[in-house]
Amino acid sequence: MSNRIIAGFAATLLLMVALLFAIGREPTRIEAAQSDLLSGQLDDAMTLYAENCSVCHGLQGEGIGSTPSLDNQGIRGTELDTLFKTIARGRFDTSMPAWSKDDGGPLSDYQVGELVALIQQGNWAATGDRVVNLGLAPLVPFTAEPDPAIFERVGTLQDGTVLQLGIQTYAAQCVACHGPDGIGTSLAPAINSEETRALGPDEVLRTITFGSAGTLMAGWDATLNQDQIDSLVLLVMRWDEVPEGAIPAPDTPVPVTEESLALGEELYSQNCSQCHGPEGQGTPRAPALNVKSFLTDASDLAIQQIITLGVPGTPMPAWGDRMSEPEIQAIVGFIRSWEPTAPEVATPVRGGMGPPWARVTTTTPNGTDWRVVALVAPGLLLGLGLIGLGYAGFKKTPGPGEQPAANG
Repeated sequence: MSNRIIAGFAATLLLMVALLFAIGREPTRIEAAQSDLLSGQLDDAMTLYAENCSVCHGLQGEGIGSTPSLDNQGIRGTELDTLFKTIARGRFDTSMPAWSKDDGGPLSDYQVGELVALIQQGNWAATGDRVVNLGLAPLVPFTAEPDPAIFERVGTLQDGTVLQLGIQTYAAQCVACHGPDGIGTSLAPAINSEETRALGPDEVLRTITFGSAGTLMAGWDATLNQDQIDSLVLLVMRWDEVPEGAIPAPDTPVPVTEESLALGEELYSQNCSQCHGPEGQGTPRAPALNVKSFLTDASDLAIQQIITLGVPGTPMPAWGDRMSEPEIQAIVGFIRSWEPTAPEVATPVRGGMGPPWARVTTTTPNGTDWRVVALVAPGLLLGLGLIGLGYAGFKKTPGPGEQPAANG
């Protein structure tokens, strides 16, 4: 009986120890589970941001134009409920739409919560990499530099000083969405047009000041002073008097990551190296790309356009209907990676696009051309074979009284 009591007591003691151990490690287990859950939420949120938010808030949450930055301490310190409501319901009189399904948007409440977690605890550098790797990087310039010569000529026009202020303001604040010289982009329509001028100065002023509901056009009254707004109105109304090229498109580098560089290298090797050389040094068929003169003179956007549209009248085809935009951008990024070590003068690869034997050395040290041997040898061997067959098959017919030759 005593043994049973001792055994029961020991079992109870072991159970209590195990229970205390489990209780002791429960906070650690909960913390690890919460960490895993947050990690998964942040990973999902980076993709959601790339697909839905980067076009306005930028590659790494830095903001574009009048759209505010998300990567700042003030936003991160905002209460969770406030951030959730802003994303879910949007903000009145701004370009921020409602994203919750309950308010007509595409996202569930859980996904909205994931975006809130990204804003408060996410890694914006990693988010930028995700945007690039998904091919969703917003390739819009933030600012441009007005052409100095044209800028000076504009100053000689009537109200030239005001027009110059309008050009400076547009180059700093508006070119990101409306493009160089106001010709428009995928984000915003052209405003250097007869249709826009036909609206009249009052309507243009109202749009710039208060924005346009249901579009990305936010109100600028809190960002620009009245002189800047008035100068933009004058610029829009008299843009047909401003010489073309006053606000050119700035050089916008294609963003790259380790993954995009690896993809670009693979695609270049598969599709470009036979004409431009395995290291971009050029061949008799196509010019060098890995050379300082080309990489200095050609912007990333220019290289992307060349690859996309091809070069008429040359062997360079258009790749825009064969590759996606992210794939072409990956190739551009890979080509740009040569710039720090690009030679002043390229040494083209000989052979170009010929058959494999034409791309290697075809002569021996004594001058024998093995391509000639390769062409002549089959006929020579065939001739020798026929001679051998004829010799082996030739038999002298035995005459009267002659004995046939013994076999063997």
